[in-house]
Amino acid sequence: MSFKEEIARRRTFGIISHPDAGKTTLTEKLLLFGGAIQEAGAVKSNKIKKAATSDFMEIEKQRGISVSTSVLAFLYKDKKINILDTPGHKDFAEDTFRTLTAVDSVIVVIDVAKGVEEQTEKLVEVCRMRSIPMIVFINKLDREGKDAFDLLDEVEQKLGLRVTPLSFPIGMGYDFKGIYNIWEKNINLFSEDGRKNIEDVISFEDLESPELEKMIGQKSATDLRNNLELVYEVYPTFDRNAYLSGNLQPVFFGSALNNFGVRELLDCFIQIAPAPRAKKAEERLVNPDETDFSGFVFKIHANMDPKHRDRLAFIKVVSGTFERNVAYLHVRHNKKLKFSSPNAFFAEKKEIVDVSYPGDIVGLHDTGNFKIGDTLTGGELLHFKGIPNFSPLHFRYINNADPMKTKQLDKGVDQLMDEGVAQLFTLEMNNRKVIGTVGALQFEVIQYRLEHEYGAKCSYEPLSIHKACWVATDNPKSDEFLDFLRVKNKFLAKDKRGQLVFLADSAFTLQMTQDKYPSIRFYFTSEME
Repeated sequence: MSFKEEIARRRTFGIISHPDAGKTTLTEKLLLFGGAIQEAGAVKSNKIKKAATSDFMEIEKQRGISVSTSVLAFLYKDKKINILDTPGHKDFAEDTFRTLTAVDSVIVVIDVAKGVEEQTEKLVEVCRMRSIPMIVFINKLDREGKDAFDLLDEVEQKLGLRVTPLSFPIGMGYDFKGIYNIWEKNINLFSEDGRKNIEDVISFEDLESPELEKMIGQKSATDLRNNLELVYEVYPTFDRNAYLSGNLQPVFFGSALNNFGVRELLDCFIQIAPAPRAKKAEERLVNPDETDFSGFVFKIHANMDPKHRDRLAFIKVVSGTFERNVAYLHVRHNKKLKFSSPNAFFAEKKEIVDVSYPGDIVGLHDTGNFKIGDTLTGGELLHFKGIPNFSPLHFRYINNADPMKTKQLDKGVDQLMDEGVAQLFTLEMNNRKVIGTVGALQFEVIQYRLEHEYGAKCSYEPLSIHKACWVATDNPKSDEFLDFLRVKNKFLAKDKRGQLVFLADSAFTLQMTQDKYPSIRFYFTSEME
């Protein structure tokens, strides 16, 4: 297969939603349809024996939530599909925001009963800003929920999207009979047996046919005809170019838990979703069909296999081919690196790959060379943009609870911070370590992983900080800057990269400091954009 054909057959997308909308369950069923797994695992508490494939960290299996983005790849109808299943919980949004830099399109999952929720709004806003093509999947139709048209209105109003349904439910909850697939013009009748033949669909071109009444009953047939008439009148006809430019969002209905409506979603997805797209670097726009390799690190994960203490950097291939045992330029370090065992992923299962193409996600064993946002190229000096690192919202002192395990604690904290789980600040005044996170639940995850992956124990102390601001000045020897360093000494720290950070204890303090020292710049992202 030629290089261009390999690019054209790839689909790299993320699945985003509010927690509990069924995102990880949908991922499982997509894998099931792709033949990648034989049996889907429900995402419930630790009571079930089989955990979801994409939730492979121990704490995820116990909590029944995703706390880290996982990467899954499979083949379906000769298309190479790369799914990035992201955490829905707001405390892990930073991981999700970074992952959205590595996807070419997105599926947004919405719970039929709860409708559009807060976390979904934030994530969709990021996708809209970046013009990422989105498909909406309204899930859990076998449960009582909101009216389909009300949901479509809510998606348009709350998320600011322009939608067009490509499937439509026949009833809902107890009256749920199935789905009419507008895209393929057929009906899929619902059976509560999720293991039913997945090809059990009936082609249905003529909705006026009396056969419809025989299949779904008089009332359901009348309702379906009326609803579809309204759909055709009110919503725009699907236009792939509008979808690809982020101006039109197709909507599908289904029940992922019952394996229902997922095939329709997947079959349409592989036809309309974009192949790998061009990505903007600071220097220029990089196209996927360029022959020279380029890619960037969007995630780092320590201890994918706790037995081997391995640390993997996840690289999204942007252009060219990434080949095993070929030396590539690490742009930030300005040195060539060679990789003997690059990995492709199936959740925690990994296999060595010889060649990867644009759109693919490659895992590289890392001894500490990589940071999130790093660029690898065939030799060109490129810097890919838009990998955010947010100012934390929660701060705590971290203390060593077992002095015999100081080395393990230091190593664990060092590696977890490189993953982007949280940020580490060392106070200038007394060298005490402060951890800052976007969400409070991350403290629990850090504590759990330090103990179970590194054999180290930590405790926390509360710390009242309003905001962490990165500090910059054009003249570090000016009287103003030296006065700032002296007066604010107890509020100053260094981050992991050695950058100076001002830990303001209140909004008032921050404002007063900015007014008093006008030549000093304060930034809320460490990229200092």
